[in-house]
Amino acid sequence: MHPSFSFSEETVGFLIEDGVFDKERSEELFAEISKKIKRFGKINLYLEDQGIDKFTLPAISDNVLFKHENKEKLNKVALVSDRKWIHACATVENLFLPIAVKSFTVDERMEAMSWIMEK
Repeated sequence: MHPSFSFSEETVGFLIEDGVFDKERSEELFAEISKKIKRFGKINLYLEDQGIDKFTLPAISDNVLFKHENKEKLNKVALVSDRKWIHACATVENLFLPIAVKSFTVDERMEAMSWIMEK
């Protein structure tokens, strides 16, 4: 289970902690996000990498598929990480998804929280 929190009824966040972020962990995370979508309807999503050791390719592809399948239920997605490839993924996702996806470094966490809560 991933620690989660809500900024408001429409904005929820998840902290993804250390270890390997594999297909099993991604499915757990997306099940939790789906519960929030069912509860609140269309949401803003804040995801923060808190020292994940490794990402697997199936987990990364699940991430892209989940956002595509739920594009009508997601307003904005804030990705907080110091990994440059995550920032690059956010840039590419913005080209293909009707969701505002923006990446921030860990030092920009407060900016990310402000951005995700903006109407």
